[in-house]
Amino acid sequence: MLSKKTKYGLKALAYLGGRKDKQPVQIAEIAEQENISQKFLESILLSLRKTGFLGSKKGKGGGYYLIKNPDEILMTDVMRVLEGPISMVPCVSLNFYEQCDDCPDETACAVHKLMLKVRDANLSVYRHNTLADLLA
Repeated sequence: MLSKKTKYGLKALAYLGGRKDKQPVQIAEIAEQENISQKFLESILLSLRKTGFLGSKKGKGGGYYLIKNPDEILMTDVMRVLEGPISMVPCVSLNFYEQCDDCPDETACAVHKLMLKVRDANLSVYRHNTLADLLA
C-alpha cells in the first residue's frame, strides 16, 4: 500500500508542477489546497529538496518550486525517495537487495518468482511515467 508520505509528496509535486507561473509556493498554500498537514508536508518537501526535485527560497515571496521540468521527473526516482525500495521483498530489489533469512534457495521460491513479476510490472509503470503524465 502506498504510504501517506508518498501520496502527499506526489500531490505536492503535482500542485507545484501545475502552476503556470513557476514561482515559489509557500507550504501553507500547498497544505491548504491539497488538504495535507502542514507539519507533515514540511518534512516531505525537505526530502524532495535534499534529493534535487525542489528548490526553495526564503523570505518574502519564498517557498518551494520545481527545479526540473515535469517531464524530467521520473516516477521511479520519486517513489524511491519517498517510498524506499520499489520491490515488496528485499530478495528481488534492484537497489536494496538482501537475501531473505527464511529462504535457502531463491530459484525454487514461489514467493520470489511472483515478487519478481510484481516488481517488474511496477517498474514498468514508474519508468514510463513522469510528473508531466500526472498533470495531463
